[in-house]
Amino acid sequence: DNPSPTSDEVRHALEGNLCRCTGYQNIVRAVLAASGQEVGT
Repeated sequence: DNPSPTSDEVRHALEGNLCRCTGYQNIVRAVLAASGQEVGT
């Protein structure tokens, strides 16, 4: 419901889902990029 989430908001939305491979970094970057935000490397 938030078209411009922060990294912390994305991580909070992912709580309860387990991803051991990347610690969610790539997922968070993808969500931020999809929302039109500049993503740092």
